Amino acid sequence: MRKFGLIGYPLGHSFSKKHFSDKFEKEGIKAEYELYPLEDIEEFPALVKNTKGLEGINVTIPYKESVMKFLDEIDEKASTIGAVNTIKIQNGKLKGYNTDYLGFKNSLVKFIGANPMPSNALILGTGGASKAVQTVLSDLDIQFKLISRNPQTDEFSYQHFSTSTPQHSNTLTPQHLNTYQLIINTTPLGMAPKIDELPDLPYQQLTTDHFLYDLVYNPLVTAFMQKGIEAKCWVKNGLEMLHKQAKASWEIWNR
Repeated sequence: MRKFGLIGYPLGHSFSKKHFSDKFEKEGIKAEYELYPLEDIEEFPALVKNTKGLEGINVTIPYKESVMKFLDEIDEKASTIGAVNTIKIQNGKLKGYNTDYLGFKNSLVKFIGANPMPSNALILGTGGASKAVQTVLSDLDIQFKLISRNPQTDEFSYQHFSTSTPQHSNTLTPQHLNTYQLIINTTPLGMAPKIDELPDLPYQQLTTDHFLYDLVYNPLVTAFMQKGIEAKCWVKNGLEMLHKQAKASWEIWNR
């Protein structure tokens, strides 16, 4: 029996098992897809060694970067991004890929639709998913700024938006959300079961010209998206991105 699965922690929010299990049943594929919650990424080598028939792994929060040290090879695009969300296991060798890139890019272009592509974006979070988003925006010539709880040079803290005076020692000045037509949440804030959480932004500054994209897909309408709905923004969750990256993962595992 062919085996595939997802690593991350926690995994109670994930739709991946249902997505692939439904696919296997519908298409008559003899394979299994399991969830492998790892409290520590150091458990990964033992999982691979002890799981007979394992051919492919998806990677989610918080291991898209830390898993890379265990791989024998990394695809060029994934290396450029600096994060891996898909691993192919063949002849005992592990190769990492990033299908978040294609999933997000195709979904974003569809989301914007006939509207002009935004010229400026704000990316919430700096983890593995954020890195794929950053690469997509760069390739689409969209300028962006990162916002983080622990900002590095040229990154914003949430306080740059929620107060009139920056709370950190860097030289960045306070910002207004009007500067960024596209706002993308790459953090797990709002993900089930903590569905009431959301990034700390001045949502009263949102306008009907804003596009809010949340990579979280469970729940389907996040607290972040609800703020956009109330302001009559364009909003989208990460479910389509999940489906597109999963399709790309399956193609990688079967080529």
